[in-house]
Amino acid sequence: MPALSAAPPDAPCEDRVLLDLWHPLGAVEELPRDTARDDRLLGVPLTVGRGADGEVAVRRRGAGAPPLPVLERYGYVWTSLGTPRPLFEIPEAAEPDRRLLHAGSVTVRTSAPRGIENFLDMGHFPFVHTRVLGAEPHTEVKDYTVEVSVDDQEITATDCVFFQPQAALGSTGGAEVDYVYRVPHPHCSVLYKSSPGDEGRRDVIALFVQALDQERIRAHMWLCLLDDDQPDWALRRFQLSIFGQDKPILENQLPRRLPLDPRAETPIRADKSSVAYRRWLRRLGVRYGVLPGAA
Repeated sequence: MPALSAAPPDAPCEDRVLLDLWHPLGAVEELPRDTARDDRLLGVPLTVGRGADGEVAVRRRGAGAPPLPVLERYGYVWTSLGTPRPLFEIPEAAEPDRRLLHAGSVTVRTSAPRGIENFLDMGHFPFVHTRVLGAEPHTEVKDYTVEVSVDDQEITATDCVFFQPQAALGSTGGAEVDYVYRVPHPHCSVLYKSSPGDEGRRDVIALFVQALDQERIRAHMWLCLLDDDQPDWALRRFQLSIFGQDKPILENQLPRRLPLDPRAETPIRADKSSVAYRRWLRRLGVRYGVLPGAA
């Protein structure tokens, strides 16, 4: 059985692999000029402020704390508690005919790895997102391919196909939807899915997870869409309604930290992405927000 982590939920992260990454702190548009707010990342209290000139500053909370590195990308503020390596690329964000939209941020009592694993799980669509992302009797998750790139930089799941009654807000009927999943960061995942308006290209939906501590997250939802003329408020409402169905499932899933021991939770064929993700975290040496199990 996996050994329980002794570290309390709010203990600061000590994983070098996580400290040296960029992490999201929220949408730039939701940080008005000439304001500052308290925040938290990986168990560390922060202050996030935006000056009258629009410049964003992030500091550890406390008098005299030096500024942390700041990056604005994909409409979000990112920071790092260490020496950050380059943030992963989403090339579609630079395509001029796409609409980039912050769809909302939701605080959830779970760990960041649990949030990412849920995002990767197609098997729950018919049971949690009934009549929208899935419906009985179309419950089978067809076999798909999972690969880990060179140097463990990214996980990719391809050949993912699933029947959905309403795959997007603008969809008018059910269809089999093609998916590609990327996990380019332990706390971020990017989904590419068939676009109802362009058969040759894909819409992009990303989940950027801010680990407030080991068992509490803020999930930032980002859309990169081939424009379907739906108003921003309607797209946001659709995404928030989907995540609203996931939230109670995540908050009632115990343990809140993701077990990495393969004996802890029995996988099935549909869980290939989850199995690969857990192995990847173990190889990276991640211990924050997980139950690493016996040595």
